[in-house]
Amino acid sequence: MDTGTPHTDSAALHARWRATATAAGAPAHRDPAPYAERLLTAWAEPQRRYHTTAHLAEVLARIDILAGHAADPAAVELAAWFHDAVYRPDRSENEERSAALAERALPELGVDAARTAEVARLVRLTVTHDPAPGDTNGEVLCDADLAVLAGAPEAYAAYAAAVRAEYGFVPDDAFTAGRAAVLRRLLALPRLFRTPYAAAHWEAPARANLTAELARLDPRGI
Repeated sequence: MDTGTPHTDSAALHARWRATATAAGAPAHRDPAPYAERLLTAWAEPQRRYHTTAHLAEVLARIDILAGHAADPAAVELAAWFHDAVYRPDRSENEERSAALAERALPELGVDAARTAEVARLVRLTVTHDPAPGDTNGEVLCDADLAVLAGAPEAYAAYAAAVRAEYGFVPDDAFTAGRAAVLRRLLALPRLFRTPYAAAHWEAPARANLTAELARLDPRGI
């Protein structure tokens, strides 16, 4: 199932950031543009193949679909902007460093302490994509981030190829073993998606894509 893949439009992303900052309580005298510029520069770093501005735009588009489920849509949108703002494929602390970036930048922008803390919490939640029951903000962010798994077969193949390209420094055998382990872990979850819309529309195609990729990587099922 195609979940939608918008073209990356820098002007549209700048406008979206400005609207989100306003909705999050940033005062009118604080110019949000420099923050957008720094974030978009980070999202366009050369080591990225999947975690790019296109991924950011896609997550924001999926949040639009799911936003009615969130308790604080503005916090969820801010978390989307920051969730992969720091990304090095050879490091494991990306989410923590991204959350710390939000904790520094948002108070400068004029976002209050409570919402800043919620944004940082949501960014850290993307380590596991396992929100607690009733965590509607976390459910929306995690479902929007994982919606790529439910793309049409050609879109999913492009996603899988981009992930492999990001880990180009890893030998084929090691990557295949690691990727297969990730796929098995995802397939073993009782559910991939928590929001009603995502569960109804994305769960089945995501599982089909994951199963097909695992079969390609490990035909013996080992």
